Amino acid sequence: MAIPDSFLDELGGRLNIVDVVSAYLPLTKKGANHWGLCPFHHEKTPSFSVNESKQIFHCFGCGKGGGVVRFVMEMDGLPFPEAVRKLAAQAGMEVPEEGPGDGKWREKRRRILELNREAARFYRAMLSDPRGAAVAAYIREKRRISPKFSARFGLGAAPDAWDSLILAMRDKGYDKADLLEAGLAVAGKNGGIYDKYRNRLMLPVIDPRGDVIGFTSRVMDDSAPKYLNTPETAIFKKRSILYGLNYAKNTRRPNFILVEGNIDVITLHQAGFDNTVATMGTALTEEHVRLLGRYTKELVLCYDNDAAGEDATQRAIALLKGSELGVKVLRLPQKLLPDGTQGKQDADDYIKNCGPAAFEALMDGSANSAEYRLGIVRARFDLGRDDQRAAYLQAAAEVIAGFPSPVERDIYASRCAETAKASKEAVLQEVERLRNKRFRQAKKQEERQNLTPARQLQPKSRELRYANIRSARAEEGVLRVVLLDGEFFRQLDGLEPECFSSPLLGRAYALLRQRWEEGKTPALPALEGRFSPEEMDQLSAAVQEPQPRNTAGEALEDFKQAILAEHCGGEIHSAEDLNGLKQALKQKKAYGG
Repeated sequence: MAIPDSFLDELGGRLNIVDVVSAYLPLTKKGANHWGLCPFHHEKTPSFSVNESKQIFHCFGCGKGGGVVRFVMEMDGLPFPEAVRKLAAQAGMEVPEEGPGDGKWREKRRRILELNREAARFYRAMLSDPRGAAVAAYIREKRRISPKFSARFGLGAAPDAWDSLILAMRDKGYDKADLLEAGLAVAGKNGGIYDKYRNRLMLPVIDPRGDVIGFTSRVMDDSAPKYLNTPETAIFKKRSILYGLNYAKNTRRPNFILVEGNIDVITLHQAGFDNTVATMGTALTEEHVRLLGRYTKELVLCYDNDAAGEDATQRAIALLKGSELGVKVLRLPQKLLPDGTQGKQDADDYIKNCGPAAFEALMDGSANSAEYRLGIVRARFDLGRDDQRAAYLQAAAEVIAGFPSPVERDIYASRCAETAKASKEAVLQEVERLRNKRFRQAKKQEERQNLTPARQLQPKSRELRYANIRSARAEEGVLRVVLLDGEFFRQLDGLEPECFSSPLLGRAYALLRQRWEEGKTPALPALEGRFSPEEMDQLSAAVQEPQPRNTAGEALEDFKQAILAEHCGGEIHSAEDLNGLKQALKQKKAYGG
């Protein structure tokens, strides 16, 4: 990525991070900063701060931070160049094309998308070829997917061969590197490559813009792996992909249905439920929740009715807790097996066995998340026995104690008491006891953390941990001061980046000083293209501590001496020692040491 620094500086000058962030979430001015509920994790008390003077954001809860480009990258799931382009369009600017790195990245992305589209066409054509006859029969007979919806979702067949796709794509001008980059081929031990997908049903993954960003595939028997996806590429990130969203985003239904499998999505769309999406074989993530929030206000969880499905539902409810999405749970009934027993059933099975009208009835009767969780608890106990009734009420109180609203706690305590033929007051008393216990435990944990200040001062990312806390704190202080005004660099003669104990802080110091030497304003957002997201999180955290301008010069001298002293192993005891170190560093720099 090589978008010119001059362009990024001009873009930053035209944008105000407060205006950009406010377009995504409400902010309230308190003191020097603007505050809001963090969009990157669920919270009830605002810990998300936007500093207008520094043009950075930082969440004191989850630790994310950076400038306006980083914010848009996180919110919209975009890589750095695309986030810059989006912001440039808002500012009425055009990103220069002369940056070789930028052009290379854009060309790579374009080529992968074009290759994916050609591969999707190849797999689709194979359904009409004898090599894809088994997959075509599987789609038609086993899955009962109509030709209309087979075409709508672009279903295809990967032949049972090692190089069918490779040969077809080579004829269209794509080489080994292209196929590996797109995840369509796998490198062999002898230096060659072979098709990643063989003898499989192919399902292209299409993003909301209509681009084929990758593939998922399924075997037609019980062999493993059942599903095989495109590996992580420059454009395929499973944590932020929802299969079927390209169609579900246009639904007129008031909610979205989240299912486990890609085939479930197609079957439900075919049955009239065009609001159905699925994750790509991963658990629901924060990125998925943010993406869903752009298109709907209510989510219906419809996972398989087995133990794994229940666990996935409970995890999803916990993740969605506190989000703006309303949550309901559709519980699929058990399937009657030929031997008279009951077994697992997914959405695809239910639609085929019972039809769309029956599924619609289940949708209408879906429970909210509280009812679902309490229903799971109720099923574990035999309420005909006193000891089981007591155990049920104890378990139910554990769930109710986690409800934030006192109205919710009152309603569900009453229902559980009625179910177990107990008094509502006794249930509420147990709920409050548990809430008080949790509060005490949380307070003790906070107190324990406060007793270990060194741990609190460490970066969250293990790879960025400070080797020398004393020096690193001073290094953070230096960054805070020079970000106030680049002229403070004049006081830092003799303080070189290699004196910093933290490689991250040393790099930031060097880049900020370079900007000042070039006549540019030292600004943290200007460094976003040079650091990873985790590094930007830590840098934004490092400069959050207030630094009064009237004491900045004096503080800077203290910071500098602390860094130099630690760099010398604590051997500085006088001004002469300090001057000697400065001269040694100057000579080392002059001779390229």
